[in-house]
Amino acid sequence: MDKIDRIKELTDILNNAAKVYYSGTDEVMSNYEYDRLYDELVTLENETGMIMAGSPTQKVGYETLSELPKQEHESPMLSLDKTKSVEELAAFAGEHRSILSWKMDGLTVVLTYRDGSLFKAVTRGNGYVGEVVTANAKTFKNIPLSIPYKGELIVRGEAIITYSDFYAINDSIIDDADKYKNPRNLCSGSVRQLDSSVTAERNVRVVVFALIKADGVDFDNSREKQFEWLESQGFDVVGRRLVTGANMSEAVSAFSEEIKSNDFPSDGLVLLYDDIAYGDSLGRTAKFPKNAIAFKWADETASTHLREVEWSASRTGLINPVAIFDPVELEGTTVKRASVHNVSIIEDLMLGIGDEITVYKANMIIPQIAENLTRSGNLTIPDTCPVCGGRTEIRALNDAKSLYCINPDCPAKNIKGLELFVSRNAMNIEGISEQTLEKFVDWGFVRTYTDLYHLDRYRAEIVDMDGFGIKSYDNIIASVEASRRCELARVIYAIGIAGIGLAGARLICRHYDEDVDAIVNAKASELTEIDGIGDVLAASFCDYFKDEGRKSAFYNLIAELTLVKEERNTDSPISGKIFVVTGSVEHFTNRDELKDYIESMGGKCTGSVTSKTDYLINNDTTSNSSKNKKAKELNIPIISEVDFLRLSGRTDI
Repeated sequence: MDKIDRIKELTDILNNAAKVYYSGTDEVMSNYEYDRLYDELVTLENETGMIMAGSPTQKVGYETLSELPKQEHESPMLSLDKTKSVEELAAFAGEHRSILSWKMDGLTVVLTYRDGSLFKAVTRGNGYVGEVVTANAKTFKNIPLSIPYKGELIVRGEAIITYSDFYAINDSIIDDADKYKNPRNLCSGSVRQLDSSVTAERNVRVVVFALIKADGVDFDNSREKQFEWLESQGFDVVGRRLVTGANMSEAVSAFSEEIKSNDFPSDGLVLLYDDIAYGDSLGRTAKFPKNAIAFKWADETASTHLREVEWSASRTGLINPVAIFDPVELEGTTVKRASVHNVSIIEDLMLGIGDEITVYKANMIIPQIAENLTRSGNLTIPDTCPVCGGRTEIRALNDAKSLYCINPDCPAKNIKGLELFVSRNAMNIEGISEQTLEKFVDWGFVRTYTDLYHLDRYRAEIVDMDGFGIKSYDNIIASVEASRRCELARVIYAIGIAGIGLAGARLICRHYDEDVDAIVNAKASELTEIDGIGDVLAASFCDYFKDEGRKSAFYNLIAELTLVKEERNTDSPISGKIFVVTGSVEHFTNRDELKDYIESMGGKCTGSVTSKTDYLINNDTTSNSSKNKKAKELNIPIISEVDFLRLSGRTDI
């Protein structure tokens, strides 16, 4: 292992050790061992002149701005010409040695280093003028703050948020209407935050795709050698293959297979001539440089007919349209629904019931409507809320028109919170679906979480309700009663504090030894001492309990329950082992349930693979996902779900 790889490894190891230590769980190393590794890291940083963002030897101060300053780029950042044809891509390369790489789907940033230190970071903006985000860039997870090269270095890279981080962030958000649409939008907002502490919590990473300036370095006229040199400086450089026209089809096919398991967002490929002088000699058009071209995946489309548009109200009042169409096969799965997002898109597509439409999966993942071949425009935008029947209104925000329910007492604004409360990872009250909650709210049986524990007051009415009966009623009451015995962390997650997922709730409960009064009256400064709870989450938690009505309701709820301490089996075969879980699961309802099982057996779950990881659980053990690749690099066993269950002592598999 070279020194730069060791620096990255030590940064991960020490940060993980600090995270475990400050979360109040068992230490993963002694203070002596920590100090020894810390000293090794300091020595390597001094020897190489390279310091990674997030290095425990550095303390990056957060910065809050009123607005982001603007700055003109030294050279314009042009877009690339595009093709969807592999044949055109092969013809572009011809016999020239070229580099085929991922076209990353995030936010482009320009990083400038002077005297070996990060000097400036600027977004692409309009290609000529960008926004300065230097303070935010210093919180990115994988860029070096210091590098061995001491001249002026300018590189371009794509700031991204991985799918796993994107899903984790969305999982912590209660209301579907508040969830982020895709990793690109989340990344753009994260990079351009006015408060860099928010950026720090989003796990933004940068993948470098171009070297603009590095005076005095001889790259032997090769772009590939530029990339290799950038890697020696500590940068994560875009994944790539060397190609010519002769092997283009084979290379594109390989990329198209890899994208299915990639943890990072990509919307195509980029082909770049390796010969720097030749590429530069070609010049550029008014819009595009001539030394490179982008390849966009040819989307698989299918024709179908629009049958319905569902309007779904949320707790914010936003009413989201979802297109329902005759089922079609796309990218190996059956698709029959696609979000239309807002009223503006409905109008642009001129949607009407019965229209012939074409649908596709954006980036081979997200179902979208491509075209409306009929364009009847006969779809009526509802003037009443589908939940409460109250008046709706169309509001324009950022040039997009959306539909809102303006009734402040709309039950939908409460139903989503109740739906979270009864969900499996929260209070796990079986038999109460969203539709059942709607009925209970409509009939006035339920207004608060505590009301769910007094449904016996309405026995006769519930038994007589359409679709119910004595058996259904008895099952619901039994499930409600069973939920009274629960862990405090599940209750805190269940009440829907913005940003506080089950994992965060557990961190807080462990920190305060499950003392209800201490938790309710926690101060933000105390909460931020918990590794994994940042300023934003701490503020959200404290703001929730500052409301006396919420605090009173929480104590009323606790009075209905019997709290039990989190049980952890410290004698199990996996006790003390560290696991990372990725991919789909078969023997558990979802990954969260598998993680709960691991923790109940005394194991630990983390989100990323490091040298301290004992096992990566992935049912697709042969995939080329980023986690699998990292595990292979570190010689960490990749095991299936069945392998894990046997490892944990299960004999019934």
